[in-house]
Amino acid sequence: MGTCKRHNTRQTPYRCAKYGEYQCKECLRCKDPKLYCKHRPSCAIYMITERGMDPDA
Repeated sequence: MGTCKRHNTRQTPYRCAKYGEYQCKECLRCKDPKLYCKHRPSCAIYMITERGMDPDA
């Protein structure tokens, strides 16, 4: 767990492996959904934002 890059008081488990930054549920989004990312097959942020999965599931 880490703190959200934009909301430094929020703890979150969602970390971008490509950029090494944490994002809270409000901030969740893939920064580069169209560019290659070797971490994408296992990226929770990509799955939640680009594939419409529920972050609370």
